[in-house]
Amino acid sequence: KNGKFQTFQHYFKQINLRCNTMAPVGRGKKAKKTVTKYVLDCTHPAEDSILDPADFVTFLNSRVKVAGKTNNLGDSIMITKEKNCVNLSADIPLSKRYLKYLTKKYLKKQNLRDWLRVVSNSKNSFELRYFQVDNEETEE
Repeated sequence: KNGKFQTFQHYFKQINLRCNTMAPVGRGKKAKKTVTKYVLDCTHPAEDSILDPADFVTFLNSRVKVAGKTNNLGDSIMITKEKNCVNLSADIPLSKRYLKYLTKKYLKKQNLRDWLRVVSNSKNSFELRYFQVDNEETEE
């Protein structure tokens, strides 16, 4: 029995030596906090007094989820209104698709979904546009 124990002990020493002589594992540096900024341009409907940007800001404040919970924005997400635009800046990852989803949800709640659509005009901004309706009917 002593012979086996010495061989096991010898075997574990070799494994331990191998583990200690392996290349050191690199510890990654912490990534910088990236701030994502989105702009929702509501000028066309706001000028026609169809949509109130301030009401839209309160809707976003109550509906945006952080860590799976609503009303949990804290300092990580800032939603502000400037003239007819809604600005959103986030320290945490926030997808543009989620913002578009919430905008569509707001339009549906206000019964504006039939007249307005959400269009991306740049990488970080959306615009609310009217649907193009052709009133000219061709008569045959």
